[in-house]
Amino acid sequence: MLYAATMVYKIPESVLVVVHTARLDVLLLQRADRGSWGNWGAWQSVTGSREPDDPDLEATARRELLEETGLAVGTLTDWKLTNRYEIWPQWRAKYALDVTHNVEHVFGFLVDSPSVATLDPAEHVAQLWLPWQEAMERTFSPTNREAISQLPKRAG
Repeated sequence: MLYAATMVYKIPESVLVVVHTARLDVLLLQRADRGSWGNWGAWQSVTGSREPDDPDLEATARRELLEETGLAVGTLTDWKLTNRYEIWPQWRAKYALDVTHNVEHVFGFLVDSPSVATLDPAEHVAQLWLPWQEAMERTFSPTNREAISQLPKRAG
C-alpha cells in the first residue's frame, strides 16, 4: 500500500525582530546560507515564520528570539508595522503553490547591553553588534533596513 507524503507548508506570515540596546546598537546575524549572497553576506535581524501552534505573533517573536539567539530577557515591543513582500524564488518551494507573498510583522527587543547570542549553526554562523546606522547598511533585506532606520524614533 502506498501513502502519499503530506507536505507541510510554511505559513506566509512572519516576524522581524530588531534586537537593540538603549544606545541603539543592533544585533545582526549572518545566515548560514550566505554563500548564495556572494561576498556581501546575508546579515539580518531575527526573523521567522509563524508556526501553527503559536497563539499569536508575540509568541512567534519570542520563540524565534530564543531559537536564533538564546535571548529571553529583554523588552519586546510590537511596532504595529507590517510589510507585504514577494517571497524570493529560492524560498518559494517552502510555501503552498499558490502563495507568492508574505506578511511580516515588525517587533523591537530591547536588551540591557550587547551580549553573545547562542546561534543555531544550521541557521546562522556569525553575529555582530553595530551602531544602528552601520547595521542598517549591512543588512540585505529592504524591510530590515527600513525597520532599523526607524529605531531612533521608536526607541524614544
